[in-house]
Amino acid sequence: MKSAHGVETPQDLAFREGLLFAICAYGIWGFAPIYFVWVSFAPAPEVLAHRVFWSVPVSLFLLTLTGQWSGVRGLSGREVWYLFATAICLGINWMTFIWAVQDQRIAEASLGYFINPIITIFLAWIFLGERLRPLQWLAVLLVILGVLVELWVQASVPWVGLALALSFGFYGLFRKQVSVPAAVGLGVETLIMLPLALVYLVLLILSEGVRPPEELAALSLGGVVSVIPLVFFAAAALRLSLTTLGFVQYLAPTCALLLAVFLFQESVPPVRWITFALIWLALVLFTAENVRQMRRRR
Repeated sequence: MKSAHGVETPQDLAFREGLLFAICAYGIWGFAPIYFVWVSFAPAPEVLAHRVFWSVPVSLFLLTLTGQWSGVRGLSGREVWYLFATAICLGINWMTFIWAVQDQRIAEASLGYFINPIITIFLAWIFLGERLRPLQWLAVLLVILGVLVELWVQASVPWVGLALALSFGFYGLFRKQVSVPAAVGLGVETLIMLPLALVYLVLLILSEGVRPPEELAALSLGGVVSVIPLVFFAAAALRLSLTTLGFVQYLAPTCALLLAVFLFQESVPPVRWITFALIWLALVLFTAENVRQMRRRR
């Protein structure tokens, strides 16, 4: 977009840059299953332990590069406790996703990230007392209906998708109580998870020995895969409206679903497509309501 005189305005430039950063962030998250399939020579707990271990130096480097150490030193005891809770949620989310990829459940994992925005507003209604508007209620009911359809037809619950959506929903709920930049939050969260990761890795080395250098190199990239998208996301959030980010966020689960079906040839039960259809309808209603509210505020 350009001004009436054909000159690009600072707002136009910020929008283009923000959109590029958002596409990079959600694109990396969307194609992350390729990396976790690549490192599937290691069991999910080991991949998680390496992901945590190698995220720490990357996070510390970013804190130093951006001069945000003051944000870490300025954390109150209450904020640290909330970050402890977010670290638990993040660990559960990462572990579930890695296991789902290794167990060829990428399609079900993508379902979790599709319903995450709706789960988030539902949790906000329960725990924060936020009011849901009629279209938002309808979106929540459609998600519940999608889960019930699968439960009725297949006698099973898509627990991988629900675990991912709930863990990330609670992560967002707790992070809402702590106003810290993404780099500060992730740095503290990974430091909280680090002792458990170190204990696991040391016990693994003592019992099975050290992995070959090429496998260790592959596992070490987990830190980059974890931290870099968050940096892009933080840059995008500074330049884009929440509505625009809300649209772009569906890029990640869409990429994951396409990878599951076309690259990894996962078998998706017919009833799962009904669940997806109900969730996509819920997302259309959810997004339309957000856009309508944004226009009302202008």
